[in-house]
Formats: sequence, C-alpha cells, structure tokens
Amino acid sequence: MLQWWFRIRFWQRVLLGFVLGIAAGWALGPQAERWLAPVGQVYVNLIQMIAIPLVLFAVINAVGSLHGKRSVAALGGRTLLWFAITAVLAVAVGLATGWLLRPGAGVDLADLKLAADYRPREVPGPLDVLLNLVPANPFRALSASATGKTADGLAVLVPSNYTILQVIFFAALLGAALVRIGEQGRQLRALAAEANALMIQVTRFVLEFTPLGTFALIAALVGGYGFAKLLPLGQFVVALYVACAVQIVVVYGGLLLAHGLNPLKFLRGALPAMQVGFVASSSFAALPLSLRSVVHNHGVDRDYAAFAVPLGASIKMDGCGAIYPALAAVFIAQYAGLDLSPAQYLVIALASVLGSFGTAGVPGTAVIMATVVLSAAGLPLAAIGYLYAIDRILDMMRTMTNVTGQMLVPVLVARETGLLDRRIYDAAPSNLGLEHAGGD
Repeated sequence: MLQWWFRIRFWQRVLLGFVLGIAAGWALGPQAERWLAPVGQVYVNLIQMIAIPLVLFAVINAVGSLHGKRSVAALGGRTLLWFAITAVLAVAVGLATGWLLRPGAGVDLADLKLAADYRPREVPGPLDVLLNLVPANPFRALSASATGKTADGLAVLVPSNYTILQVIFFAALLGAALVRIGEQGRQLRALAAEANALMIQVTRFVLEFTPLGTFALIAALVGGYGFAKLLPLGQFVVALYVACAVQIVVVYGGLLLAHGLNPLKFLRGALPAMQVGFVASSSFAALPLSLRSVVHNHGVDRDYAAFAVPLGASIKMDGCGAIYPALAAVFIAQYAGLDLSPAQYLVIALASVLGSFGTAGVPGTAVIMATVVLSAAGLPLAAIGYLYAIDRILDMMRTMTNVTGQMLVPVLVARETGLLDRRIYDAAPSNLGLEHAGGD
C-alpha cells in the first residue's frame, strides 16, 4: 500500500518533510514545539541508538577482513593528513569571509539578551585526547552516554567524552587480533560480518523515520524559536552560511576536481546524509547515512569507509571546529571595534586548526572552540553568549559542513589509493537501499 512512498527518492522524502515542517511551524507557532518536539526527540534517540553498535561491528568487520589488503595504518595516516589539510582551508575560508563581509561592523546587540545558560568551558588538549583514546573499561565506553540539550532546549543523548574514539580503538584492536589468529578466528570473523549486516538492516529501518523526524524537528524549531532573534545577528548568520557554502562548493569541489572527480556527482550522492546533518545538527546522527552514502553512492571500499567515516564523525569538524571559531573571532573583533593584527590572525588560525582535533566527542564543540580561539587571540569572551542564543540556527549549517567533509576525505583517499569504484561514483546516486525497506 505504501509502495508509492518508497518509490520516491530518499532525499526527496526528507526535503518534503523539511518543507512541510516549516509550514507547520509557521502555522502552529509555539504549539508546534509542544506537540511535535517529542516526535523529534524519539527520532533523535532512535538514530543515536544505532550509532555505537553500528561503528563497533563495522570496524571489527572492516579490520578483521583486511588480511592481504593495504595497511590500515597507511590509510589512517593519509586520512588524518587530509583531515588537517581541509581544516586549514576551512579556517582560511572563515577568516576571509569575516574580513570581506564584515558581519560585526555596525551591529547593535543592545536589545538581545545574553544567553542565560552560557558558560565558557574548557576544551581538552591533544594530549588529553591521546590519553583518553584507550578505554580503561571498553564495556563502559560502549554503554556510556550523556544527556545534553540543543540550543532550543531539545534533549538529546550524545556519546560521552571520547566514546566513539574509544569504541573505534577497541573495535580495531579486536579486528587486528582476528587477522593475527588467522584460521582460528574464521567463525568469529563470520559472526562479525553477520552482526555488521544486521546493524545495516537496523539502520535501514531507523532511517525510514527520517522524513517524519525532519518534519517534527523543523516544525518545533520554527514554531518555538521564530525568526525574531535572528534579526540583530542576521549579518553573522548570513556570513556563516556563506562561508560554509564556499567550503562545500568551492573548496571541496576544487579538491574533487583536482582528483579528477565530478563535484556535482559527489554532492548528489552526499545529499541524504547532508540533509540529516542539517536537520539533526549532529554528526553522530548523520553517521549511519554518511557511511551508506560513501559506500553506495561514492563507491568507496566498504572496509576502508567503515574505518574512515566514524573517525571523521569523531574528530573532523570543518564547520564547528574551523570555520565558526575563526569567523566568530573576526565578528567579535569588529563588533568591539578592535583591529586584529597579523599575529592575532595567525593565532586564530593555529588555535582553530589544532584545537579542532581536541574536541572529539565533547558536546557543544563549536562554542567550546570559539571560546578557546577568543582566549588565545585575547578577545572578549562575553559576546559569545549572544551567538550562543541563536546557536541552533548556526549549528544546522555548521554540522552539514562537518558531515560533507567527513564524506569527502574518504572519497579523496580512496581515489588516491585505488579503493574507489568509479562506476559507482559516476552512476546516478542510489536510494541507499531504502526503496523497499518497508516491505522487507
């Protein structure tokens, strides 16, 4: 009976939910948040529910099946190098956008109250990340989570500090052990493959709720938040969206062209995961769809993708960790009437690039990173509270940029190492195996 619905492409279903959500939020006003926020809450919980088990079994299966294939260490090193390169380019885009558009010039924030719940927080350094990479108790890492809230008050379950990185480390260790014991681990490797297939099917079921979740989240956001708060900070919102668009279209597109790949085909294939990232404002929420997009639409080797995409969702934050802190620093300097020196620009760039690798698994990444960058550059911290007041609107575009970059790097590395199937990449994007999920 619902076959007509599943014949519609997945991204089109999500887009329809997005448009209807805006209309419902506008029509219902504050009541939309009261009635539909719980539906969005259920969707976010569902998609967060599958993130850790999906990563665990995918990485065990990926590493365990690497016998006779290219070294995972070599692939990991190349992946981290591209993470760093694209982060540097993202910081440059943020600084250039702030310098050209001058979003803080002439802004009057007198009528906008500082966010009452804003508190500057400390960010862990690279050494802390390294020390916490190895879980003292892997079972605790698998089960640990923390309850957080988005800027508009929606409660979400998020992985606790370093959880995903710890899960990746533990799963990779198990997979390496399966390779090492050889034939003795044959049944365990088969079990890992079956568990991975099981989680992929569960993911398909959960992702079918994305159009409904999109409708509920957007309706609650528009109805409960409104657009009035955007007016005093409209210039900054526009500047951030422009910077992220430049990063996605110009920077990512240029890198794809340099590798002989069509950027439009990449964006079409990445669109479903980008939509989820935009709506849910969470790289972890988009992780299952990012992984499927990279494999099914971009043709990246499944085993490498199972390693690289979860790693990217943990530490690669071009929107939150690079563009936003750099742009926020320029905005606040302009708002305060301060002229940034070349040395301060350099400090902002270095703090953004280096600090972004120390925010793995920490809720509120963008605000934390902005605080770190402002402190490093000697800029006033109080103005971050104004930006925090509209953080949900900003976070949607930042996260979509994060998710796009998390898919881009595996594609680039796969292209360089012969792990990219050009026939899949050049073909029309699939519906990610979701066409008949309702009838399976």
